Amino acid sequence: MSKGKLLVISGPSGVGKGTIVQRVLAARPDCALSVSCTTRAPREGEKDGISYFFITREKFTQMIERGGFLEYSEHFSNLYGTPRFFVEEKLNKGDVILEIEVDGALNVKKAYKEAILVMIAPPDRQTLISRLRGRGTEDEDVIKKRVERADYELSKTPYYDYVIINDDLDEAVGEVIKILEK
Repeated sequence: MSKGKLLVISGPSGVGKGTIVQRVLAARPDCALSVSCTTRAPREGEKDGISYFFITREKFTQMIERGGFLEYSEHFSNLYGTPRFFVEEKLNKGDVILEIEVDGALNVKKAYKEAILVMIAPPDRQTLISRLRGRGTEDEDVIKKRVERADYELSKTPYYDYVIINDDLDEAVGEVIKILEK
């Protein structure tokens, strides 16, 4: 039996998941952030074992066959997965935060019943659109696709243990920390 909690955080693009996770980790240095495996090549500045575990498609397939992932999926011809060994090792030492998309989160819950699912949601649709536009990194077509995806992701909130509305960053961070401390 592990001694830590597995907190799985999901939410639409632009909702502030990454910022919340980084602040929680800063406030709770005893928590570990799960590192995913991927078959894609590292981007500039990414480090193996910190950003991702960069592995070959062959090794990834072998891990699938051996039940080595809590969840995995394919995006743009690259495989991504949450390595069971890494999460279990970290859970034996304390709490683990996993930041992944909703389908992966629901698969983690099937594989690890004790996982706590937390959906980070925007105050409303218009706020999400404004945040996506404010990043200045995507054109309107991409923003439209991200908002459509957000509708799908938010439709999965009934399957989550908690829903946190991120309209005040400090409050949202505090709510995540309270969940970890329960």
